[in-house]
Amino acid sequence: MNTQPPARTYNQAHLPRPYRAGKRRLSIYWSWSYPWEAQRSPAEMNNRFSTITEVRNAIYPAYEKPEYEAANFLQGIAGTLELFHRSTLSFQKQAGEATGQPVAVFQRVDQAGFRLPIDERILADTDTLMVFSLDHLASEQKADAAEIAAIREWLKREGTCLLLAPHHDVGFTDDVAQRQMEYRHHGDTLVPRQQRFSTYGRDLLAALGLPVLNQWGLRPAVVKGSRNEPVPVIANRDLDKPGLLKNVTSMNFHQHQPHYALTVPDSKAIHVLARQPVDLERPHPYTAAGNKDFNCLLWAPPAGERAGSIVIADSTHFTTLFGETESLVNFWRNFATM
Repeated sequence: MNTQPPARTYNQAHLPRPYRAGKRRLSIYWSWSYPWEAQRSPAEMNNRFSTITEVRNAIYPAYEKPEYEAANFLQGIAGTLELFHRSTLSFQKQAGEATGQPVAVFQRVDQAGFRLPIDERILADTDTLMVFSLDHLASEQKADAAEIAAIREWLKREGTCLLLAPHHDVGFTDDVAQRQMEYRHHGDTLVPRQQRFSTYGRDLLAALGLPVLNQWGLRPAVVKGSRNEPVPVIANRDLDKPGLLKNVTSMNFHQHQPHYALTVPDSKAIHVLARQPVDLERPHPYTAAGNKDFNCLLWAPPAGERAGSIVIADSTHFTTLFGETESLVNFWRNFATM
């Protein structure tokens, strides 16, 4: 019996997946320009990803293995982008097993320079579209009118689900003292004092009439005595009609998670399903204002012409870079089959 993983393919056109009743087809869409992100100068202080060399130094010796040496793995920023891709493989496996369909993965601009906006080529064989908006604001990955129109039309289809995952907004101020406070709060030396994400995700939120803004980069509170086990989320289970939180007590540990602020208080268009307690032992402007937790999982049920649901959650909850718990895997399966 062959126990090796399946052969990997690259640089070929997507083959549409046939519709099978009850077997959802998931697609991941990275809204970045891979070349723009990968070619940022390591001399830049802000608004860039770390190089894999910086990663290896910061969390030594986790990546001191032959497969991450220069002969086998990209050592610049591109290497870090590839870590993100690799970190979703476990989710893809779980989702594929739960649905019986392979998860398709697309990029707005890929390694080879091919640009792929969201249109029928992606949407036609997709039931659940996951938009991982890890595009830096400076890259100006704006959602154009044709993409917005295509997504609106797709959401009229019964049973569709759109995941929007705008990432954090760290150091949005010119006040260097506040930037330093934010940096000390999350404690991740690989994140610059200013790292602002998600033009694309914000554009889609606005275009779809969802009063949500990704703010800050907040460190979850952890169980005392544990290494990085986040404390359970504060769940609004009575609002969880899609069952996303079934057998889920906690989400992923990530040192700088976005708060999904509701810009229209008490909006009926969207429900906060879960809030994550924040680390109160590390000062931050958000907690100084009296806040003790942040919105981490939101759901907008079908409304009006929109027959599909919209879920808002950070992309890090679908990766294994920050751990893989039973609770998190349960969340993946719930989401894949909702």
